[in-house]
This record gives sequence, C-alpha cells and structure tokens, in this order.
Amino acid sequence: MKIEKDQVQIVSGVRGSMTLGGPITFVIPNRDWLNWQNIMDPVKPIAKNLNLREKRLAFETTKPRPGHADLAGAIKWRHYDLRNVLERASARETTARVAICCVPRQLMEHFNVQFVSHVVRIADVELKSGYDISNLDKIEKLTEESEVRCIDKRTESKMIAAIKAAKNKRDSVGGVVEVIVRGLPVGLGNLSQWYKRLDGRLAQAMMSIQSVKGVEVGLGFKAAAMRGSKVHDEIFYNKKGAANKKNFYRKTNNAGGLEGGITNGEDIVLRVASKPLSTLNQPLKTVDIKSKRPAVAMVERTDNCVVPALAVICEAMAAFVVCDAFLEKFGSDNLKEIENNYKSYLKSSF
Repeated sequence: MKIEKDQVQIVSGVRGSMTLGGPITFVIPNRDWLNWQNIMDPVKPIAKNLNLREKRLAFETTKPRPGHADLAGAIKWRHYDLRNVLERASARETTARVAICCVPRQLMEHFNVQFVSHVVRIADVELKSGYDISNLDKIEKLTEESEVRCIDKRTESKMIAAIKAAKNKRDSVGGVVEVIVRGLPVGLGNLSQWYKRLDGRLAQAMMSIQSVKGVEVGLGFKAAAMRGSKVHDEIFYNKKGAANKKNFYRKTNNAGGLEGGITNGEDIVLRVASKPLSTLNQPLKTVDIKSKRPAVAMVERTDNCVVPALAVICEAMAAFVVCDAFLEKFGSDNLKEIENNYKSYLKSSF
C-alpha cells in the first residue's frame, strides 16, 4: 500500500550503529492508524459517533472472502466479527519481517553472502527460461529499476499489461518469484532430524508468507518428469577451488544448492508461487456468518497484484533462515569469535 512510508525507528538494542547483545526493537509507524482508532481501540468498545465509512468498516464484517482466512479463523476462534481475524491475517505484518530481517542479512553480507530476488511470472506472462544469473549485482540493479522487479524489459511490459488488464476487470493476479542466495559454505543445515533440514526450514518460511501456495528448490517439480541422469549435478574437484566449497564444485545446479537438507556450496535457488489476492473488487459468492444466508463477499482496501512485493519478503525470510543455520554452525557471543570460527572452517582441509 503506497499510503505507508515504512520508515523504521530503532528504539533499543543498537548504539552507534552497533548491536549491543540485547533485544533490538523496531517501531514502524502506521499512518493509517489514525483512521481506525474509533474502531480498533484495544480497550474501549467501538465508538458510537462513527461516520458512514467507519460504520461500514466496523459492522459490515460478516461476509467472508473465498480464499481468505476470514471463515476458517472465525470458526477457529469463534469470532462473529471478521475484522478480528482479517487484520492479523493481513500481509501488513510482513513489514516487520522485512525490517527485522535486515539485521541477519547484514551479518550474512559481512561473510560475503549475497541475496537477490526477481519476478519470473505474473499471471500468464513468464520470463523466458535460460536467463543469466551469473552476475547478481546486475540482477539486483535491474530489479530495483523495474516497476515489477523483472530483469527483462519486454517481459516487464507484458507483466504490467497483465496487471492492468486484471485491474480493469476488477480482478487480481498471482505469480512466481525466484530467490537466489550465493556464497554460503558447504554444511549448513542438518539431516539428523527432519525438522533441521534447511530446505524444509526455507520452504516453511516461504509458505508462511500470505498468499503463497507453492515452493520449489532448484528444478523443483520439473525434476519429477526427468531421469536421474539428467537431474543430479555431477561433482568435480579443483585443488585451487573455492574454500567455502572445500574445492568441490558442480557444473550444473539442478539441486538448488541443497542436498539432504544441507548446503552443498552452490547457489540456493528457490521459486515461490503466489495465488491471486482473495480480496476482489468484483466479489465472489459467500454466506453471511450470522444470518447464514447467501451473500457476496466483503471488500477491503486492496491491491490487485503483490508479486513484486512478495519477492522482497521472500528475500528477507531467506536471509533470516540462512543466518540462523549459519549461526548454528559458527555462532558465538560476538562478531570476532564468529569470524574466527568461520575462518577456521574455511582453512580446514577435507
């Protein structure tokens, strides 16, 4: 939503641009809150002197949107005011995720790990396969210059047209984003327990983002239709190779940088699919949860495509999960000790 400026205030845990070891607290002011105080006060009941707009927002909240958490959440917590569900279900909470994930991202970048995301599909418009991801700095520059975070100008124009076409029909569109993480060492993650596998942890983080319905690692579902000899990445060795890979390397990366839930030194490559948004300005059929009569779904303020924003959120969540795995292996109480642990690992032979 363009109403928000998303300016972060750091109120604890940092002094002189250095973390202190205590909890870091961010505050992100919500400019729209002024318009909701009569309805959403945490202590006082809904005010009686509401204007027409406020009355609609406060009381026309009994018609759940198909595809949204409205009905499932209402039944789960026995709410008959869907606003009690939809506000927390909103993707607005990912603002805090993106903000706080800047901290683990900066730590990982200190160890020469890069994070990049870009949009590969919106609606039926898809970036042509075979695109070059060798230069992540270039990809980052292109996505920042693109209105829809696409690295190809012609595809970008078609994506924008698809968004506008859906908007003209009062409809929404989904899409697919790709996240690339480069520079990680071999050995992050764990296969000793199912819940420690890094691919599973990354997939869970991506699936926790609103509207996400699918995650692929490397070739993903394409691998299911191929023979093993065409899927698995052959292993090679170079005495003067990269220390983070222990001198081993691959000429392909169909595994997406993860084998057995553990990093193998190649790029982590994730693709994340988002469904079209469930708030439609041409609402679908539903049932009023109080009267139980047929109705049309409620309409909230909405965009009709959030795929470009999804790329940024996925990138942030990848940084959070990867940093967690990195600290499991090399973590300590201060940066100097983490540096020493990592340097020692890179120097060790295998």
